[in-house]
Amino acid sequence: MTTTSSAPIAIEKRGAFQMFWTGPAMRKMRRNPLAIGGLVITLLFALLALFAPLVAKPTGNCLRDLNMTSANQVYNPLGAPFWSAVFAPPPSCYKIQRLSFAQEPAPPNSVPGATAPFGTVNGYNIFYGLVWGTRTALKMAFIIVGITLVVGVLIGAISGFYGGWIDNLIQRFIDVLFAMPGLVLTVVILTILRAKNPGGDPTWPIILAYSVAGWAGYARVIRGDVLKTRQLEYVDAARGLGARDMRMILKHIIPNSVTTVFTISVLDLATIPLSVAALSFLGLGFEPGYSEWGQLVDFARAWLKPEYWYVLVFPAAFIILFSLAFNLFGDGLRDALDPKTR
Repeated sequence: MTTTSSAPIAIEKRGAFQMFWTGPAMRKMRRNPLAIGGLVITLLFALLALFAPLVAKPTGNCLRDLNMTSANQVYNPLGAPFWSAVFAPPPSCYKIQRLSFAQEPAPPNSVPGATAPFGTVNGYNIFYGLVWGTRTALKMAFIIVGITLVVGVLIGAISGFYGGWIDNLIQRFIDVLFAMPGLVLTVVILTILRAKNPGGDPTWPIILAYSVAGWAGYARVIRGDVLKTRQLEYVDAARGLGARDMRMILKHIIPNSVTTVFTISVLDLATIPLSVAALSFLGLGFEPGYSEWGQLVDFARAWLKPEYWYVLVFPAAFIILFSLAFNLFGDGLRDALDPKTR
């Protein structure tokens, strides 16, 4: 009797990205049209921010600081000004282009010799301010959320992992922070920082104020997840093999506890630009004329009339679309990563 051996079945090897893309979370994400729509709008804002110099060409001091003699040089990718304008624009490029010193708004495309499709307010080009303000919004959102997320996750993980008096001390300090409304605490910290450096660049004081006031929310959320994760068998196995506490926290505890806090951080990306805009509206944010959406809303306060509809409609449309995009994407991401909804 002869026996035949079948050839071994070849197992298709899939990379990490392919496994992630075809996993149950991403399959559910792709079936959510609202989440995909939010992601698309978010990517469009990111492209607008990245290529802001190509959409709203540099002028005035920005043109000089980029060593350009003509604004059209920014469209040449073979030249140094293109790369400087896209990846490292000087601070002067964030100054809103001022076409005149007239206080009364000018309708869209009514300024001769200038590109102002959204009109002007106080002489400032609304289109230029919105385009470059997108870069400001994304930069502030990602820096502030990134800092608060890292600090909150580390402190919350330490609090939940060790428990005892360490957990009690950290949680009582968080209770003190929660006793004051977040915006009020941010305003107080920012006022103190600005008083020590009047007239200086407000970027880092704003980032520091929001970071001090914002990390506690992430710490409270991840502490609850860590309290459940630390009881699992693989954590006991790592401890039995002699793993140090910090190694267990960074390699085993945090990676398996950040799903909830990560989705919350995506939703917070939508709220940070709104809060920064509120600071500018209150006179505590960036200086007048800086490319930031709150500045343009503040300029529009004196011109809330039907004939000047454009001074508020265009900034409000940018703010609403930005917030809606991140909220739709964040909600879809939360549903996709939640195993209870699969």
